[in-house]
Amino acid sequence: MKHSLTRNLAALALFLFPAAASAAPATVTGPTALALAAVVTQHSSLPAYDKQIMARLFAGNHAFLYVTKKKLSVTAETVVCRTSNVDIAARSCELTFPTSKKTLRGREANELYATAATASVSPEGAAGSNIESFSKLNCTVDPKEIRQKAGGGAECSFETGK
Repeated sequence: MKHSLTRNLAALALFLFPAAASAAPATVTGPTALALAAVVTQHSSLPAYDKQIMARLFAGNHAFLYVTKKKLSVTAETVVCRTSNVDIAARSCELTFPTSKKTLRGREANELYATAATASVSPEGAAGSNIESFSKLNCTVDPKEIRQKAGGGAECSFETGK
């Protein structure tokens, strides 16, 4: 009887709280989206010119002439960052893009980890480790709108959790 009650409670918990195991969509805009897009772009397979434009926008340099009218877009299939509470110098991130994979360590990994935290990606952890992960990252940046200095021009969507 006792085992039956435990099984029934476990089944009820799975029925009532299925979201704990599913992905949660999120969207960020404005300065947080620009920061996330800029940090991921520098490691993506975008053309060097697009990376330069994104870096200049993120640095607040709006004085350059942007000759094309296109919006910049960066995507990543998954981003997984890890830090440790035990080995405090250990930090890494693995970015999976549609055509490549990149591993970051040290300062670059810390930059991405911190930027993801500002975008409300919650860390998970076990046995002295902190893990931030998200998937289906899609950022769109409109340099023309950013140059207007009205608070818009950047948007990122992604999924958190598994």
